[in-house]
Amino acid sequence: MINQIPSRRRPLGNTGETISAISLGTWGIRNANNAFKALVRGVELGLDTIDTAEMYDSGKAEELVGKVIKQVGRDSVFVITKMLPDRLRSKYEVLKYGRAALRRLDISEVDLYLIHWPNPTLSIQEQIKNFESLIDEGLARYIGVSNFNETELIEAINSTKKSDIVLNQVHYSVLRKDIEESLLPVAFKYQVTIQAYTPLERGKVLKHPKLTEISSRINKPVVQVALNYVIREPYLAAVVKTENIEHVEEIAQTLEWSLTPELIEILKEL
Repeated sequence: MINQIPSRRRPLGNTGETISAISLGTWGIRNANNAFKALVRGVELGLDTIDTAEMYDSGKAEELVGKVIKQVGRDSVFVITKMLPDRLRSKYEVLKYGRAALRRLDISEVDLYLIHWPNPTLSIQEQIKNFESLIDEGLARYIGVSNFNETELIEAINSTKKSDIVLNQVHYSVLRKDIEESLLPVAFKYQVTIQAYTPLERGKVLKHPKLTEISSRINKPVVQVALNYVIREPYLAAVVKTENIEHVEEIAQTLEWSLTPELIEILKEL
């Protein structure tokens, strides 16, 4: 009932680069010391993509990621951060807030910078044009988006001049599948990686009867079943936040096996 040869990494758009199939998140950190240890352990285990944002704990999450980078080495971490949409009104503001984030992270360049969600007061074209200045000025290697629906994603893809939209980070889980109908096919068509946030639904997956039944049947933790569903395709990845080293180790073990097509079909019906 288990496929044993999964890939631990996912393509980043069509850049030729990869990110870890499961990234570690930094939203809602309660204990910075525990989170630091968990993030360092995650990098050691191959979960070497860390996701943060300027709005997480008012910039303190970015500072924490900076400390992790210092501990493990810059080349050991693929850094994703996100910019608030009201910063996108001009190139000047984009660069101003981008540089502030880099100071907090204590690095010279972010690997991937995302628009945290669309700014409803600006056209997507204007937002992308201003956001691309991060690439022009060498503050980011790649750009992407977050919380963009299929229409907004297509518009963003068509608005770039020099760089591709390589990733869209959205809410997605085995219990929340609304993106499967329209957004996923669009992302796959354009080779945009979808990175799922809240893939464990803040623990709700642990109590779902069908998930617990499958977990018992194949002798794998529910967390790993739920995550493996979300990362079942090449252009699907996930981001998980934890401050617990044991949880990090359980999450990392998700990448040592994958669901069979039969189990995927059962989970699609949930």
